[in-house]
Amino acid sequence: MRVLVVGGSGFLGTELVRRASAAGWATAATYCSARPDTVPPDVSWHRLDLRTNTRLGDLLAELEPDAIINATSGQSDWAVTADGSVRVAMAAARHGCRLVHVSSDAVFSGSRVSYDESCPPDPVSPYGAAKAAAETAVRLLTPAAAVARTSLIIGNGGSAHERMVRELAAAAREGVLFTDVVRCPVHVEDLAAALLELACSDLAGMFHLAGPDALSRHDLGVLIARRDGLDASRLPAGRKEGTSMALDVRLDSRATQERLGTRLRGAREFLQLP
Repeated sequence: MRVLVVGGSGFLGTELVRRASAAGWATAATYCSARPDTVPPDVSWHRLDLRTNTRLGDLLAELEPDAIINATSGQSDWAVTADGSVRVAMAAARHGCRLVHVSSDAVFSGSRVSYDESCPPDPVSPYGAAKAAAETAVRLLTPAAAVARTSLIIGNGGSAHERMVRELAAAAREGVLFTDVVRCPVHVEDLAAALLELACSDLAGMFHLAGPDALSRHDLGVLIARRDGLDASRLPAGRKEGTSMALDVRLDSRATQERLGTRLRGAREFLQLP
C-alpha cells in the first residue's frame, strides 16, 4: 500500500504518517513550511504549497500512491482550505488515486445541534464555508472518495486545546474556556486509525468521525486538567455567545461506526485517570 498524506506535518497528519509507516505502508507526506522532526525515518517528505498548481501533479506521477489522505488545514485561508482541496481532488481523479478528504464539524451552524451524515452544510464562519466548499468539490470531482467530518481533536498532551488548558491552569496566558461551545472530541489515534481504514477500503460518501461524548470546551478542559494532575478550579470559564462561531455542534457518528471496525472512544473514556 502506497499512501500520500497531504498536510503530514500537522497534528493529525503526523499521527497518520506514524501509523501508516508502522503498518508497513510505503508512506510519503507533504509539508508547507517545515517538516516535523519526530517522524519515522522511512517516510519521504515533499514540500507542497496547495495555493499553487505547479507541483502536485508531478508529485503524484513520481510517487504513484494508491491512496491520498488530505489532512491539511488552512483554517479560513480559502486558497488552501477550499481551492487547495479542489486541486488535490482533481489530481487524484487524473491519477486514479483513492481519496480520503478530512472535513470538519465547522460546516454546521449548530441550529439543529445534532448532525448525522445526511445533513447538508450550513456554515456560519469563513473556515466552515471553506470546508463546505471543499466537500462539495471533492464529492463532485471524485465520487468514489470518502469525505470524513471530524470534531475537536485531542491527543496525549500535544493538541492545541491541551496546551491551552495547561497554560491557563498555570496563569501563563489570558483567555477563558467556553461553557457554551460544545463539540464531540475525538482522540487523534482513533481518528487516524479510522482514516487509514477508509483509505484501504472502497467506501464512498460522507462519514462522521467524532467521539460519542458531547462536552463544552470548559468541561473538556476540566477532564484534561484532572488527567494531568492540574488544579481544574484555576481554569477560567466564559461564554462565546453573540459571535459568528457555531456554538453547539454534535456530530452523530453512529452510522459511520456501524461501517467501520475502528472504535471511536468518547473523551470521558480516553481522558480518564490511569
